Amino acid sequence: MKNRNRILTGMVLLGAMVFGGGCKGAEEHKAAGATPLPVVMVTTTEAREELVPSRVEVVGTLEAVERASISSRIAGQIIALPVVLGSRVNKGDVLVVISAAEISAKVLQAEAQLSQARRNLAREKKLQKQGASTRETVKALQDVARIAEAAFKEAKTMLDFTTLTAPFSGTVTNKIANIGDLASPGKALLQIENGEKLQVLAQIPEALLLKVAVGDVLSLQVPAANRSMRGVVAEVAPAANPLSRTAPVKIDIESASDLRVGQFARVALERAGEPALVLPGAAVLSRGQMEMVFVVDTKNSVGRMRLVKTGARSSGGVEIISGLEPGERVVISNTDKLQDGQPLDIKGR
Repeated sequence: MKNRNRILTGMVLLGAMVFGGGCKGAEEHKAAGATPLPVVMVTTTEAREELVPSRVEVVGTLEAVERASISSRIAGQIIALPVVLGSRVNKGDVLVVISAAEISAKVLQAEAQLSQARRNLAREKKLQKQGASTRETVKALQDVARIAEAAFKEAKTMLDFTTLTAPFSGTVTNKIANIGDLASPGKALLQIENGEKLQVLAQIPEALLLKVAVGDVLSLQVPAANRSMRGVVAEVAPAANPLSRTAPVKIDIESASDLRVGQFARVALERAGEPALVLPGAAVLSRGQMEMVFVVDTKNSVGRMRLVKTGARSSGGVEIISGLEPGERVVISNTDKLQDGQPLDIKGR
């Protein structure tokens, strides 16, 4: 029995030695038969930190440069309203007519008082020449005549307020009143806007307000019209709203047939950003969801594949958020021909 166990143990050890030797030989054979990677000529660049400008977008609304709410200075019933919503009006066109019976009566009364004052003054001057009146009496009647004339002009001006006209050429964009309604001082009746001169009203965060000045040129987009354009800052509010922490800024833009008052707009604000690593776009390879670069192993003159996370892209290059350190050299040509561990012939080194 003991001899049998000894025989089995010897067979196991012999098999292990044979198997181990066979595996080692297979590995050596495989290593000896592997084809070495060819040398690829490349150019490189050093990863350096640069100030990457950041782009902030704020929303805005298109509005007319010339816009006015038409309201009455007097109280009265509206008796004529010759415009409708969307009507095109010229400067001086009649928009609203208010009942003026009471004011007309006041005008007639003031006119009669003025005529009487002038007659009394003329009579008294005639008597003064005949020595039947004094200079003081004439002067007093002159004052009465001037007061009557001022009262007549006031009444006549009030009569002019019964007819409201367009202060500029434009379009009726809001019609609040109707014939028969009672107009009162300060109450809006109509709104007109001149759509030929447009601007964008944007609310700028207070943190960016100091970066915007009158005369600056900003990039804008109007998605509804599928338009990209540039505008000039016309007005900047001197203070921000304490509740919203924003301030209104008005930007003049060129009008177009497909631009309308009230359309949504995006305004781009450029500002200096934080330092970041920036590489040429040719240095970054995309394979599926992965982005990678080849870093030069200076000790062995080979390229090592490195996964990176990228940020903003611009004409200046690609921002590298993570995966790379400043000072490392990165391959920027023939990257599509490289594999991890590829020997490199660095051009211009």
